[in-house]
Amino acid sequence: MSCTTNQVTLNLSPNRSQFFRGDSVSLSCEDEDSSAGWTLRRNTTRETRRVCGLDWGKGSGSSCTIDPLIQWDSGVYWCESSQAAASQSINLTVPGGSVILQSPVLPVMEGDPLTLSCRSKHGSRLPAAFYKDGSLMGTEPGGHMTILHVSRSDEGLYRCNISSHGESPSSWISVTGKPTTSAPPPSSAPPPSSAPPPVSSSLRLVFRLLCHLLVFCPYFISTVLMVSLYRHRATVSMATAPPLHAERGLADDLGAIQHHF
Repeated sequence: MSCTTNQVTLNLSPNRSQFFRGDSVSLSCEDEDSSAGWTLRRNTTRETRRVCGLDWGKGSGSSCTIDPLIQWDSGVYWCESSQAAASQSINLTVPGGSVILQSPVLPVMEGDPLTLSCRSKHGSRLPAAFYKDGSLMGTEPGGHMTILHVSRSDEGLYRCNISSHGESPSSWISVTGKPTTSAPPPSSAPPPSSAPPPVSSSLRLVFRLLCHLLVFCPYFISTVLMVSLYRHRATVSMATAPPLHAERGLADDLGAIQHHF
């Protein structure tokens, strides 16, 4: 388990908020640049702001181990730097009874699964009843209850009970919303280019124009020739028409004179 701020991460192993007497737990402070000199402190019913290694636990740098745990180890734990910066705190409980509720210490993210386990010193996987805010949620034969998709309405105070073994202390479970991610800005299209078309496009245009001209020219030339020939023949016909009529008139006159004589 890890408890993180912008500067430090508080790690806890194993990840649970309740422990039996005689269990052990390891805590450590991890900074991104490892230069702040973080130490572990705690508040209990007997002491305030005590540093690991002086009055409790076995410290090594920014790490601390408590082995074995006793009832007086119940309290609030956090990491603190030499500049008095602190991480988020966690609450550990070491009850005197024989039943504990295993639940996450830090807030659960919305939509994530949440598993609760009810444990007894006298055996495991025993039927257990689970309660939220004093109301019965249900009884599980194996002593485990899972909420597949956690919502804000699942936040509350939880405990469990194993018949003939006892009841666990209550633990508060917080639910937090998932961090929102901003959508990436829409990519801006490049401005239209005013550069001339590439050479290959120009060549294709010239080639297509030449092809059209080659196809069109024969028809155009043949049409011009036909029109010119037609006009030439009409002009010749009109020029030669009067002499023919004169020749015919002269022949008629000569025939009449010969007939007279």
